[in-house]
Amino acid sequence: MPLSRRAAVLILLFADPHGALRVVLTMRSSTLKSYSGQAALPGGKSEEGETAFMTARREAAEEIGLPMQESKLPPPFKVEHLCELPTNLAKTELVVRPCVAFLHSHDERTGQDANVTETLIPRLDAKEVAAVFSAPFHNFLSSKDDPTQSNLPGEPSDWYEGQWTDWHQSRWRMHNFFVPVTNQAITLPKRTEAQRAAADHLRSLERYRVFGMTARILVDAARLAYAKEPEFEHNSHFGDEDTILRLRRIGRLGALRRDGDELTRDDLRRAGNL
Repeated sequence: MPLSRRAAVLILLFADPHGALRVVLTMRSSTLKSYSGQAALPGGKSEEGETAFMTARREAAEEIGLPMQESKLPPPFKVEHLCELPTNLAKTELVVRPCVAFLHSHDERTGQDANVTETLIPRLDAKEVAAVFSAPFHNFLSSKDDPTQSNLPGEPSDWYEGQWTDWHQSRWRMHNFFVPVTNQAITLPKRTEAQRAAADHLRSLERYRVFGMTARILVDAARLAYAKEPEFEHNSHFGDEDTILRLRRIGRLGALRRDGDELTRDDLRRAGNL
């Protein structure tokens, strides 16, 4: 893909005190040009000479303050790159590569694991986002709250809503997850009046909504990680690489990318008819 079309996101996993995996998420700032105020994985557009993992790590450093160099991570933490997943197609005509990494927290001096939620997450710096939080990774295969979690707001069924819609010339499952945040540490910026106002708004919420491409990526990643299908209806294919190739064949997703470019239903119909 041309550089102007490439992007990557970081699926950063870590173990909670019980050994269950959690994933780091952000709430995007309301001042950003695209997807403002929405939940997202750390990530963004690639720069010249970068691999997908380099992009994902750089963006995580810029957005949440996760150091790119292992030596700058507070001990005992270190990041291990695990794998890349099939690319996803954003409406903004970017091709997004999810990169999976694991945040090790084992302290060889004590023989114990550090509590990432209590010791590292509060120390991350929400530089370009409105909040940094986490969610139980395996629960992106479930239709209800994780029953092992305590102090959850509302009803267990508040976790998930889904509906089918038309996208990519096919029926598309839109996932909406409502992540409880009343039982975890959250990093909020406090630099400007606008950021403080956003932080106050986020503090008033009991759940953060995760939807769209971010939700789709997390469902697919959890399907692979746990070798298990979700409890809810979903699209069976991973990523959008077939659609991306078809769009390239009709002349879309070229090197020249203009602000405001967005795929239309006609573009997808022409690509689907190949």
